[in-house]
Parts: sequence; C-alpha cells; structure tokens
Amino acid sequence: MKNKTVAAWLAFLGGPLGLHRFYLHGARDLLGWLLPIPTVLGLYGVARARQLGLDDTLSWVLIPLAGFTIAGCALTAIVFGLMAPEKWNARFNPSAPADAAGGHTNWFTIGAVVLSLLIGTTVLMSSIAFSFQRYFEYQIAQARQLSQ
Repeated sequence: MKNKTVAAWLAFLGGPLGLHRFYLHGARDLLGWLLPIPTVLGLYGVARARQLGLDDTLSWVLIPLAGFTIAGCALTAIVFGLMAPEKWNARFNPSAPADAAGGHTNWFTIGAVVLSLLIGTTVLMSSIAFSFQRYFEYQIAQARQLSQ
C-alpha cells in the first residue's frame, strides 16, 4: 500500500532524483529516470559558475534548471500532502478501501507540506531572480557593445 506521507517526503527530499516516482510507479517509470537530468545539468551550471565566474552564459542558463526541478518537486509534495484520502487511495491504492490508512494525513505529512512550501518557494523565487538578473545584465552588455 502506497503511503501519502512517504510519497510527500520522497517528493520533497528525493524528488529531483525521481525517488517519489519510483515509489509510486515502480522502477520502469520513464519520468522517474528522466527527472535527474535537469538536476544534474543545473549542478553542472553551478560548478561552471564557480570555476568560470557568473559571466559564463552557459552557467546562468543551466543553473535555473536545478532550481525549477526542486521547486516542481516541492509542489508535487504539496499536492500529495493535501490530496484527499479517498482520491489518494483511488489513484495509488486502487484495490484498498477508500478510507485505507495509506491516504490518511498526519503531522508528518503536514511537516512535509510546510517544508516543501518554504523551501520550494525560496528556490523558485531565487531561480527566477537569478535568471532575470543575468538576462538583463547580458542585455545591457550587448547594448553597450552596439552603442560603441
């Protein structure tokens, strides 16, 4: 029986690696195997930025990929945590009764939702701010080159 609390914590903590997808859909889940790709690309962007500086265009294109993946997985954890028990059991425990224990919400589920909201929002807003800042700095640099 698939537990909503476990799925919410896996989506929050291991979501960028696809752990929640493997828990819910098994090892043959294609999206679970594809989910680490933007995470690894984003971490590569961070490594490039540390090595080459923030002026490296490729790094500021890659870094938000990890941030958006983390924020998306945090949103998935929130959706899992707030899903009604009947809906959870109908979707992930179809052979169990509608009020089975796997779909119940407890304080650990609420903790996953709260932390996902806190961390996911912070990472999303940071990724957006970083992206726009680097983009506008790039546009200003290009405009200065054209005006000379």
